[in-house]
Amino acid sequence: MSKKPYAERNLKFETLQLHVGQEQPDPVTDARAVPIYQTSSYVFRNCDHAAARFGLADSGNIYGRLTNPTEDVFEKRIAALEGGTAALAVASGAAAIAYTIENLAKAGEHIVSANNIYGGSYNLLQHTLVNYGITTTFVDPADFEAV
Repeated sequence: MSKKPYAERNLKFETLQLHVGQEQPDPVTDARAVPIYQTSSYVFRNCDHAAARFGLADSGNIYGRLTNPTEDVFEKRIAALEGGTAALAVASGAAAIAYTIENLAKAGEHIVSANNIYGGSYNLLQHTLVNYGITTTFVDPADFEAV
């Protein structure tokens, strides 16, 4: 009798934190914990292999800013813990905010924001995004009429 896949096992939150994304131990060391890969580059067997990876015809690691095995496990765990289908890890909160806005708004659209947000987020909305045609109105979040 084989084990059911994680998706079919109704695992608790605590178990998901520890195991999602690394269902099997590390194949090289048999370690249960996820190895931390401190790398930004990967080796390709030949030019065709590299072309297939960068062309997304062959799944696998390409470059540290795009993929990393440690980050992949982290993203899978966050998605499982939050009930999502996928997650994206970024280097900072500012990057997360920028990615979110860039995916929700486009040139010609308008954002309504609380006026008491973090200064870096304010600068992004007030000064940077206007260069991309996205405008923002800042309001007191306790003033429902303004919102």
